[in-house]
Amino acid sequence: MAEVNETPEAQEGSELANSPQNGNAQSTGDETGAEQSSGAEQPTSAPQEELSKNVRMWAMFCHLAGLAGFVIPVILSGIIAPLIIWQIKKDDHPFIDENGKEALNFQISIGIYEFVSVLLIFVFCIGAVLLPAVAIFDLVLMIIAAVKANNGESYRYPLTIRFIK
Repeated sequence: MAEVNETPEAQEGSELANSPQNGNAQSTGDETGAEQSSGAEQPTSAPQEELSKNVRMWAMFCHLAGLAGFVIPVILSGIIAPLIIWQIKKDDHPFIDENGKEALNFQISIGIYEFVSVLLIFVFCIGAVLLPAVAIFDLVLMIIAAVKANNGESYRYPLTIRFIK
């Protein structure tokens, strides 16, 4: 009977001995995972290759056009500039159309948030803190979206009301 007890222990020992083989199997799995991750990178890089530099540039300009709201002190300039670029270039490529809609929706939403912030300045004085926070939020997300568009990736802005679909 002692031999029978040693056999399962020996089997457990052999399983432990095989665990480095399992580790090798895991490293093989990791290599397979690396192959899969490189395969996962290919679809990401494939659209980048499919999108011409010109298409990515105009998609980036759709996002960066919102900077006009910071440069030109006209109330709707942050909305008008992306609207103009999107209207001119939307038929050239679906990627430009998608990014133009996203940028325009975001700038309209930011315009609403800024308007509410201005109203809150007069009502509760909290708008004095909220307005600069909205402006910084706008600037940071525009830059992130522009970089993503230039890399050929789509970007969905958070806290955006989708007016144009």
